[in-house]
Amino acid sequence: MEPIFLTPYFRPKIWGGRKLKTIFNYDIPDGQVGEAWVISGYKDDASTVTSGQFKGQSLRQVYQENPELFGNPKSKEFPLLVKFLDANDNLSVQVHPDDDYARRVENDSGKTESWYVLQADPGSYLIYGHTAKTRAELAEMIEKGEWDKLLRKVPVKAGDFFYVPSGTIHALTKGILVIETQQSSDVTYRLYDYDRVDQKTGQKRELHTQKSIDITQVPHVDPQLKIKTKHEQDAIIKTLVEPPISPHFYLWQIDLNGQWQTGLKSHPYLLVTIINGSGKLEFANKTYDLALGTNLIIPNEIKNFKFEGNMKIVISTPGNEN
Repeated sequence: MEPIFLTPYFRPKIWGGRKLKTIFNYDIPDGQVGEAWVISGYKDDASTVTSGQFKGQSLRQVYQENPELFGNPKSKEFPLLVKFLDANDNLSVQVHPDDDYARRVENDSGKTESWYVLQADPGSYLIYGHTAKTRAELAEMIEKGEWDKLLRKVPVKAGDFFYVPSGTIHALTKGILVIETQQSSDVTYRLYDYDRVDQKTGQKRELHTQKSIDITQVPHVDPQLKIKTKHEQDAIIKTLVEPPISPHFYLWQIDLNGQWQTGLKSHPYLLVTIINGSGKLEFANKTYDLALGTNLIIPNEIKNFKFEGNMKIVISTPGNEN
């Protein structure tokens, strides 16, 4: 067995830019590209395996046809989605439903997500949460268009981490680049879009006002994160979020300067993305090169392995529910 290396699925966006090419050297389409779905098994938007016995297959196909590589999970759907987002302009202000609402209304999973900030222009901020005390007040402020009063603006810089549970009003703004780890879902309710007009249709993009009001957490409460840092060999390991705070996924950020011998431990498999620097992955006397923007899955059959080099890594794995 060997690691599963992946090539991204790209999505053009009205707010996208060209950083996915200039920074990660991805072969992106022409125009404004906002998202690289770098580890995705989501429907037709899945990543593609780049080498090995599954070369050319989608991650969705590999996951469904080879469950033993993923610890024989209960679900037939790959549970997580990892993206790079290049906000060359403000994203729409949006909110995502939880699992119960999404399955009932959209026949899909809910969407809890997280952002690890890779770059942020000076003075950048996020939309994160709101000021309304009741749902009636939320609806009234939305109807009156009191966006400056309603939306919380949070300053942001490279290295910041935000956990965005379902029901949280949120948006990236211009000049921010993040890696996003989330539930594998594309259910998004757009609350406000700065009255922008889609260049292709000439129309304002659809809003989902009532659904947004229905599912938003009121009042907003920031999650109480317990970020933990430990030193292990030549690695500094930050646990950004884990169950029970995040029932859907574990997420770590690793700074490596040297070697780090590790393993799956109790986890079924690992999703790995290199966000800075370069190095190598060694397993069973085989060596694999890792560079900025490399994405792979370490499957269940690879119990012990070693990272070596000078690089920053983001690693995730499903929560205990999967």
